[in-house]
Parts: sequence; C-alpha cells; structure tokens
Amino acid sequence: MKLLDAGDAAVVVELGDAIDPAVNRRVHDLRRLIEHRRLAGITELVPTYRSLLVYYDPFVTSHAALGRALEELASGQADAARPPARVVEIPTAYGGEFGPDLGFVARHTGLRADDVVRIHSGTDYFVYMMGFTAGFPYLGGMSPDIAAPRLATPRTRVPAGSVGIAQQQTGIYPAESPGGWQIIGRTPLQLFDAARTPPVIIEAGDHVRFVPVSTDAYKDIERQVGKGEYSLSVRMTP
Repeated sequence: MKLLDAGDAAVVVELGDAIDPAVNRRVHDLRRLIEHRRLAGITELVPTYRSLLVYYDPFVTSHAALGRALEELASGQADAARPPARVVEIPTAYGGEFGPDLGFVARHTGLRADDVVRIHSGTDYFVYMMGFTAGFPYLGGMSPDIAAPRLATPRTRVPAGSVGIAQQQTGIYPAESPGGWQIIGRTPLQLFDAARTPPVIIEAGDHVRFVPVSTDAYKDIERQVGKGEYSLSVRMTP
C-alpha cells in the first residue's frame, strides 16, 4: 500500500499498479471498511481501478492520524467480510438506429453481427469505477474477440444510454455527450438522475449484464421509465 498526498485535504491510497479484478476488490473492501468504521473527518471516498481517493476535513483530523488509520484498515483487509455483489440487468437494443457501429465491429472482428451481440451480452461485467461523466460505468471482462478501435473522429453527440466499445473496454453513456467509442446498442434506462435517490442505478463494485431486447420492447421499457413504472432487474451473486 502507498499513501500519496492529493492536496491539503485528500490522500490517495494505492493498492496495486495494474488493472486487475483482485486489486480493484481490495479498493472496494477498503472503502467498505472505512464506511463501517466511520473514521472521523472523512468527507468523501472515490474508488478507481487501483486506488482509493480519500477526502477529509483537515480541521477534524490530521494527515498523520488519517494515514495511520488507513494503514491499519488496509492491513486488516483480509479479515473483511465481502458482501454479495449485485448484478444489474441492462436491457439493450442492438444495431440499427440504436447501434450504428455494430456492422463495423462485426467486419473488424470477422464475426457476424449476431455473434457480436451474443458475445457482448453473454458476460457479467465488473464495474471497476465510475467516471468520465456522472453515472458512466467502466466495465471489465469484455471478450477480446469483439475488441474494436475507437472512432478516428469522435462524434459530437452520442445519445444517452448508448452502449459502446473501445479497444477491450465497454461502457454506457449515461447522458448525451461527445464520444469516440463504437456504438453497438442503446438502453432505455436512465443511468443517472440528480433528482433520484440514489442518483445512479449502477455503482462501482456492481456487475452489469446486457440483455438484448427488440425495438418494440425497447420502446415499451422507455415508456415505463418515463412514467417511473420500470422495475430494475437485479440479482445477487457470491
């Protein structure tokens, strides 16, 4: 473990030097331990791929005291109970108007479009971290068989809910924004809503499963979401 200063009111706890599921689980284990112990002065915790950014109030706790507490917690992580993980199902319409780059990904990989969809939707993806924009999940575990390069020229507008591929990563755009990922599908779910509690439906440490749906099903779910009637499908895994 390494402690790095991040200004006068935050420290970074580094728990590894690679993007690795085991390292990321240690990050989330430490986050849960800090929340459970309710360390004095902690104001916010931001998990990343391999580190935890810890914001604190310097008028409540000192840098030295916080460092000692974090080292103690990190050394006892092996004894921490890990709760079951959520698997959030994301209904997704692939191809056509929803996934304009599905054909390119198929040609690039030498697969049929149906095979790209089958492979992409056949895995529970681990949510390493949230970033880029509010509610954007960085997902790990995508098959290299469907890896594809970023767009040579990013789009200025990518619709909210778009599901994209960039190299060996996949993710979901929670809001309309510029973007350079290959868009293969779209979900009607609203990943981020500042007026909702909690504002996100996916959090770091969760898993995501893409569930292919037809255009008619997409529009039906979209109507349910708009009326606040949609029930998110979540299952638990050890």
